[in-house]
Amino acid sequence: MTTATEVSATSESLTPHQTWLRLRGPLLAVLLIVIAGVAFAAVRSGGQHGRLDPRSADPHGSRAVAELLKKQGVTVEVVATLDQARATTGPDTTLLVTGPNMLTAPQQQRLRRTTADSRGRTVLIAPDGPSLKRLAPGVRAGSRGQVTVRQPRCTLPAAVTAGTAELGGMRYAAAAPGTTGCYPDRELATLLVLPERGAGDSVLLGSPDLLHNDRLDQQGNASLVLQLLGSRPHLVWYLPSFDDPSATGTTSGGDGERAGAGGSFISLVPQGWIWGSLQLALAAVLAAVWRGRRLGPLVTERLPVVIRASESTEGRARLYRRAAARERAATVLRSATRSRLSALVGLPSQDADSPEALLTALAARLGTSGTGHSSLLFGPTPADDAALVLLTHQLDVLESEVRAS
Repeated sequence: MTTATEVSATSESLTPHQTWLRLRGPLLAVLLIVIAGVAFAAVRSGGQHGRLDPRSADPHGSRAVAELLKKQGVTVEVVATLDQARATTGPDTTLLVTGPNMLTAPQQQRLRRTTADSRGRTVLIAPDGPSLKRLAPGVRAGSRGQVTVRQPRCTLPAAVTAGTAELGGMRYAAAAPGTTGCYPDRELATLLVLPERGAGDSVLLGSPDLLHNDRLDQQGNASLVLQLLGSRPHLVWYLPSFDDPSATGTTSGGDGERAGAGGSFISLVPQGWIWGSLQLALAAVLAAVWRGRRLGPLVTERLPVVIRASESTEGRARLYRRAAARERAATVLRSATRSRLSALVGLPSQDADSPEALLTALAARLGTSGTGHSSLLFGPTPADDAALVLLTHQLDVLESEVRAS
């Protein structure tokens, strides 16, 4: 004869179906993240480099500009660090900075010191705010405008030759002598040429659109871009990167100055990391809201141990005795007795705590005046434990008399 031992399930154990229901949401989220990562890696590995990249044939890349410049005999060099950009500047070089707003304040200051003395040309794409003050002192910016076809309305040879071009975006104005503003939008220039020391100059473009592959063949965009970027035999195409060591403020420049001196910690954090942290915080809040939703109706829990009511009563009585809570104990005893008595004499439950109604009903049932019952059911707190025990006995006797009647 064999005895089968069966392990009883408790309310805490989950069935396979319940486990799947709980895990399918997180598993689906992980699967979507993996698919998105693979798709992103496939796109990035397809030879596409990004916006304004001279190696990219995307609509927003600039490979067409680079190829045309090479055919004109201009060498195009792509750099991704500030030290490389500074090392290649000179009187025969045009330095194109595609993202001046991505540079930290120390990087912008170092770049400004280098370009001011290079006697070459520096082309800045849509600098604004604090970047403009550091890279082009004396220039003020207006609000952004629409990129559209505009007339040059200036005497700059490159603009006169190109004619109409698609410009807009940031709008600039400067009062320095020799400054030339072209393609105005509400009296402010979207193309500004600033003279520097020697034969050098700085060019501010309000928008990068005319450098894109899909815009180069429209209007006079190609002519204007080739003249601005091809005025020197060598073009340095600077694509700022968050991986640049100088962005941390720990590298030293050729002038022996510490790049990050005087900068705050927040200014050294790349902008992409800040936005990424905000997105992660938002995702955490959404996850907390999702997990904090109502999980469903209450269910009856199968208790592993059954406790007898007498044990619970004795345990509570010991707690009352230890705390000397005679007032609380007497209140509980009288309230329970009044509830049972009101049911025996036919009173509504809401009249159980009404002395007038309950005492009148008891007097009618027992044939007494009910005066003695008043102090018993609604009287003061017992003075000691003996008085509390006596009160308990008297309440039991009264309830027995009512039941017997």
